Amino acid sequence: MATLYTEQKKNVFKTYVLMTVFLVVVIGLGFFFGLALDLPWLLPLAIIFSLVMNVVSFWWSDKIVLKMSGAKPADKDTYYDLYTVTENLAITAGLPLPKIYVIEDSSPNAFATGRDKHHAVVAVTTGLLTLLERNELEGVIAHELAHIGNRDMLLQTVVVVLVGFVALLSDFFIRSTLFGFGGSRESKGGPWLMIIGIVLAILSPIIALIIQLAISRKREFLADASGALLTRYPEGLAQALLKISTTNQPIKKASNATAHLYIANPFGSNNHKKLHGLFMTHPPVENRVAALRGLKIE
Repeated sequence: MATLYTEQKKNVFKTYVLMTVFLVVVIGLGFFFGLALDLPWLLPLAIIFSLVMNVVSFWWSDKIVLKMSGAKPADKDTYYDLYTVTENLAITAGLPLPKIYVIEDSSPNAFATGRDKHHAVVAVTTGLLTLLERNELEGVIAHELAHIGNRDMLLQTVVVVLVGFVALLSDFFIRSTLFGFGGSRESKGGPWLMIIGIVLAILSPIIALIIQLAISRKREFLADASGALLTRYPEGLAQALLKISTTNQPIKKASNATAHLYIANPFGSNNHKKLHGLFMTHPPVENRVAALRGLKIE
């Protein structure tokens, strides 16, 4: 029988397997492209650049996301229920109270960001506050606090940077091949190595994106389970997800760069129907609700 604890363990294990594959792919591409272009310095440069990008994006990610989403600090008097719910759940979770932001948007949604639990932010839309009952709001806030407690922001930032870096590396290889930049016009492995390199350069960004979205979906399942454990009432979050899924109104400032951070697809629920499952940023709501209702809290 599945429980909240076993589901968390499964998702954590699968996530780190995916992350390991991701890192191996990045190092492998750097090595292969360097060999094909006769550029031995490409691999160490790729590793150094990816590390620098990780540090920079991690340090400034919260400010960038808040700016992109149009979030503003929430006044405690105006949003008293939101503050008290967040305070109570943060105490229960043993976390510092995150900064609380509100997005003026009628589409119901929420996200968490920040480099660690001491610099965390929880942001919700005004539409979410209008739509949900208190116990449902507790489920959503618990879900976001679970992201903070599970350090999902760090993981997601690293993954986003790796996806971007794979795309840059592939673009560099294709341009170098077309314009003749490299150690020599002929690769060490002959034309077959160059052909394989071009195929990898085309496919690797797509594969990297699929891995990113797979990790995002795993983190949502884990945060659902952790949030339900925190409130001891999985039905609150289940009902909240069902209500949120009924809206087809996208968030005004929705962005592909930040879509994976939200509790639900910020482009509207119908957007899932237009995409193949591999390219979905979030698991189907029906699957998340079924998992919540099937878990046992002991």
